[in-house]
Amino acid sequence: MIDLENLMKDAPESEPDIPLPSMEEQKRIVAELKALEEKGELTPEILEKYFGAKKAQ
Repeated sequence: MIDLENLMKDAPESEPDIPLPSMEEQKRIVAELKALEEKGELTPEILEKYFGAKKAQ
């Protein structure tokens, strides 16, 4: 049987949750990404800006 306490002890430290942008900010981001996609300018670098891993500061 798996010992949950031992699993928790060995688990890496979790990073703090990053709050989601407001609904208005989410709508603005979606509109910006759609406009870039329509122009053929949506690149992996732009997607990384919004969906990439956050670096610890």
